[in-house]
Amino acid sequence: MAPGVLVDEAQPSAATSPAVFKHKNTYQNQNAPRDIFPDGIRTSGQHPPLYDVLKPYSEFPKQITRPTVWKREDFVNNPERWVHPFTDEEVQELSETADAFIASGTPLTGISQENFPLPKLGKVLTNLRDDLLNGKGFILFKRFPADVWGAEKNAVAYMGLGTYLGYFLSQNGRGHVLGHVKDVGDDPTQIHTVRIYRTTARQFFHADDGDIVGLLCVHRTQEGGESDIVSVHHVWNTLQQEHPDVAELLTKPIWYFDRKGEVSEGQEEWVRQPVVYLENGGKGRLYCKWDPYYVKSLTRFSDKGLIPALSEEQLRAMQILEETCQRLALHMVLEVGDIQFLSNAHLLHARTAYKDFAPPAPRRHLLRLWLATPESEGGWALPMPDSDEKKRGGIQVNNTPPKAPLDAE
Repeated sequence: MAPGVLVDEAQPSAATSPAVFKHKNTYQNQNAPRDIFPDGIRTSGQHPPLYDVLKPYSEFPKQITRPTVWKREDFVNNPERWVHPFTDEEVQELSETADAFIASGTPLTGISQENFPLPKLGKVLTNLRDDLLNGKGFILFKRFPADVWGAEKNAVAYMGLGTYLGYFLSQNGRGHVLGHVKDVGDDPTQIHTVRIYRTTARQFFHADDGDIVGLLCVHRTQEGGESDIVSVHHVWNTLQQEHPDVAELLTKPIWYFDRKGEVSEGQEEWVRQPVVYLENGGKGRLYCKWDPYYVKSLTRFSDKGLIPALSEEQLRAMQILEETCQRLALHMVLEVGDIQFLSNAHLLHARTAYKDFAPPAPRRHLLRLWLATPESEGGWALPMPDSDEKKRGGIQVNNTPPKAPLDAE
C-alpha cells in the first residue's frame, strides 16, 4: 500500500457515535457496577477521533498567544513560579487523611475526594488544576515524605492528591490505575509489545493517554532518568516560523498509533488520527496527542499492507518535531519526594536513558497517575466520542477491573 493511502475503516462521527462506548456492556461507563469498578466509573479507553469534526490546516492558528505558550527562559532561574514545597501543615493534613483512609478499609481503587477530605490542601490543588489545564501546564511539588512513609501510605496519599485534579484512569491492559515507572527487565527494542516506561531506555517527547499525568519519585537513579518538558504551543509557533510544512502534516489524520495488543473485543489494533487537533468547540485551542514509539512500532501491520508505512515526509516531520522539542525544553531532575504534575493537552514530556544503582540498592521508581478532566468539569473540548465522560481516555481492555498495585508487576 502506498504511503499516505488510507485503509477503509469505520469512521466515527459526531452524529453517529454514541457518547459512551459500551463494548457489549449493559451499563454506561459512569454508572459501572461497583463489584468490578469500586468507584462506579469505568475508564473509557482509546478511541478514534470524530473524523467529521476534525479541522483543516487552514483553520489552525499561525501564532498562539495564550498563557499556555511559555519558554524555558521564563522558568529556568525562577523556581518560585513552578515549584511548591509542601508545608509542614500540608504534610500533616495529608498524613492524617491517609491514615484515616487506610483505617477505613476502603480499597485504593475506590478513593475519591469524598472519602479523602483535604480542607486546606484541597484548595491549593483546585487552584493548581486550573493552571494545569489553562495556564503553564506543570507544577513540581517537593517535600512529600516518600522516604518516611511506607509503600501503602505513599500510594494512598498520592492517589488522594490526584483526586483533586481529575479521575484516575487505567494505564494498561491489566487495569493499573497506579502505575510504576521502573525497569522490570523488558527489552526496549521490542517496541511493538513493550511499554518503554518499564525499561531504562530513553523516552522521546510524548503525551500520555490522559489529561494530566503525575509522577512521584520514590527512588532515584545512579545517573540519567532526567525529565524534560516543553510547551506544545511554543513548539507550534516555532514550527510555523521554521517548518510550516511539518506543522500542516501534523494536522492530517494519516498517523497510525499502535495499541500494542491492549485492545478490547471488536477494536482494531491501531488508531488513525492527527498529531495535533483543534478543540471541538470550547476555546478552540490546539491539542496534541503524540508518542513516536507508538507510531514506529507498526511495521508488523504495514509490512502486510494492512496500513500505510510511514512516508519520508512523516519520518522527516518526526525528526524535526523531536529536535524542536529538545531545543525548547525545560530540564528538571526529580528527587525523592518530588511530584511532577503535567498537562497532556498542551505539554510534551521526555526522559533521558538511565542507569540504576547496583543491587541491593533499590531501582529507580516513580509512581504514576493518569487523570481525566471531562469537558463538563473544565476539561478541554476534545474531538473524541468520550470527551464528556468522567474517565475519558486511558487504556481499558474489555471489563478488566482497576488495580492499584504497590509495586511494579
